[in-house]
Amino acid sequence: MSTSPIPSPCQQRCQLDATGESCKSCRRTLKEIAGWPGFSDYEKKAVWNRLLSLPPLAQAKLCQRCGDTFLCGIADGEENCWCARLPNVMPMSQDGSDCLCPACLLQAIAQAPSGQQGDAADDSSGR
Repeated sequence: MSTSPIPSPCQQRCQLDATGESCKSCRRTLKEIAGWPGFSDYEKKAVWNRLLSLPPLAQAKLCQRCGDTFLCGIADGEENCWCARLPNVMPMSQDGSDCLCPACLLQAIAQAPSGQQGDAADDSSGR
């Protein structure tokens, strides 16, 4: 029984991070990039498992409500996405729409019926 080869994480947008140790696009280390062609399936799966466990990087998105562009995900130097600092409004839309920009998300939180804001921590900033 033949199995499909494990695809490379390479995204053809190679750029080293500030440390010069990892690709900013695929997030593999130089050792992983150089070794990929000779890696066993077990080693390739281990690389994929490490990459999939990383938090998502910030990416440009369009707000589904107003059409503005914004960054979604974890930006350089941050531990969490900007939205993690806001109360959790659940459930997210089930119609396949994506994230909201900061202004629209704050508006949605303000308009959410009480009890829909989840277990957000007390926020003394007045939001």
